Amino acid sequence: MKKVERLISIVMILLQREVVPASEFSRLFHVTRRTIQRDMEALSYANIPVYAEYGAEGGYALMEEYKFDKRLLNQQDIENILVALGGFEQLIQNQEIQATIQKIKGMTSADISPKLDLSFYDWPGRRDMKEDISLIRQAIENHRLLKFEYVDQKGNKTARVVEPYKMHVSEMQWYLLGYSLERNDYRTFKLARILHIEKGGFFTPRADPELKEQTKPNEPHLVRVQLMLDVSVRDQFIERYGKRAVTKEPSGSYLTTIELPENPFAYQFLAGFGNKVKIIKPNDYIEKYVTFLEQAVELYRQPEK
Repeated sequence: MKKVERLISIVMILLQREVVPASEFSRLFHVTRRTIQRDMEALSYANIPVYAEYGAEGGYALMEEYKFDKRLLNQQDIENILVALGGFEQLIQNQEIQATIQKIKGMTSADISPKLDLSFYDWPGRRDMKEDISLIRQAIENHRLLKFEYVDQKGNKTARVVEPYKMHVSEMQWYLLGYSLERNDYRTFKLARILHIEKGGFFTPRADPELKEQTKPNEPHLVRVQLMLDVSVRDQFIERYGKRAVTKEPSGSYLTTIELPENPFAYQFLAGFGNKVKIIKPNDYIEKYVTFLEQAVELYRQPEK
């Protein structure tokens, strides 16, 4: 964090709190107490009325007449922000997010304990991917090219040099949106398919307001599929498609009609429910799904080499 950002953060915290110990500032910004002391001197030179209080409960504070009571955010607003930041920190963990959380908490004197908690699976692959995510964020912020190998669905590798512009998370899958110098066009790259990523030289960002539309992945053709569900998987379909999408039959089973793409990804999704889900219609979708299952079973029927 740059010094000017740290000074602004210190003022924001002191505006909302009575006294803040130097040790707390030191831990928050990962600097020494001597650095915090120099920061306070710099604020004094800038005519910010900061002063030190000594003793067991001592620390730094602002003169009362300099403080204000009007706040743009109320207690619930701050709690909502902390919930969102807490969930985001599980996906991207770095010092900046932790510092932001502490600054938000510093906007109120009350001890906030959010009533909503977010929790994501801490898969080993996600932990490994955090390093790539951190590198990509730095490249985006500093306008650095990214060089990497990209593996397509068939396993083919290609060398890429990309101007990175943003990252996108969809269904817990990470994507890099950028301009490919090899293709002379915008492309979307799935982070799980990126190998040996490293930063390259600097580039001048393109002034292109259509970046979001140009990098939007092509939507697959969707088919309306009717499914019979076992009660044990009913809640999973309600969470994904809503309560109105699932109806109970007199037989005790459940029916749902949803839109699914006609591709292996949809078949894998259905296969994950085993014998708890059965496709009712359309027939051509059933045939393609059965073919997908037969090909999977065939792997176990082939003699080992």
